[in-house]
Amino acid sequence: MPVITKITQQKRDKERYNIFLDEVYEFSVHESNLVKFGLTKGMQLDNWEKENLVYEEEIQRAFNRALHFLGFRMRSEYEVKQKLLQAEFGDAVIREAIVKLKRLGFLDDQAFSEALLRTQKNTSGKGPNAIKQEMKKNGIDPSIQDAVLEEYDPQEQLATATKLAEKAARKHSSIAPAQLKQRIQNALQRKGFSFDIIKEALNAVEFEPDEDEWTAITETTGEKAWRRVSIKYKGYDRKKRVKQAMYQKGIPFDRIDAFIEKKELEEDAE
Repeated sequence: MPVITKITQQKRDKERYNIFLDEVYEFSVHESNLVKFGLTKGMQLDNWEKENLVYEEEIQRAFNRALHFLGFRMRSEYEVKQKLLQAEFGDAVIREAIVKLKRLGFLDDQAFSEALLRTQKNTSGKGPNAIKQEMKKNGIDPSIQDAVLEEYDPQEQLATATKLAEKAARKHSSIAPAQLKQRIQNALQRKGFSFDIIKEALNAVEFEPDEDEWTAITETTGEKAWRRVSIKYKGYDRKKRVKQAMYQKGIPFDRIDAFIEKKELEEDAE
């Protein structure tokens, strides 16, 4: 039976030790396994003990790889598992490494989900539906998803959605109210807010422009439509297509008619 004839500490990694059997280098082990298996000079190692050592070393390597991965930011159990699979560790080794990570507090899907919720709602202004999708993508158990998302109070959702709607309304004040409302509604849906929250948020925002703003919106929208349509059409066809284009942009019919009448008078005067 092979005998351990020498144990030396590695120079580059002080936590690893080289094991020599019958004066020949055989393998290296982590310091924790050196202690766990009580490896000492003169100790005999049968094949079963060697295989067990190699298996424990694989677990330690997977554990260390996962710790490095976790060093950049919090990860879910699913993310860590996928990373270790990509590194070609076996399923049994991965399971053991994850058990160890969870036992030592390095992996906690509950804490991960709570941190994800805080980040997504405070930094990205996302609603619960979008955050739920993020959790799902990270392999979080549905029961944890639901429990964590209960912390996202409806009033807080409404405040966030309203803030986003107000910001968009100020930024795009040159757009007609009907079109602007639709654009903001679509944006809030993509952010993951429910229809009821979106409806309340839109009701809290003032969209109706004053007369000067309406004039500017009508002029900007009308001029673009007039130039584009005039390339191919004249007369009644142009008038009809310009009217359609402006109406689709949310301009009221009376303002559309006034704009078209003005453009036609300008053409007649040329």
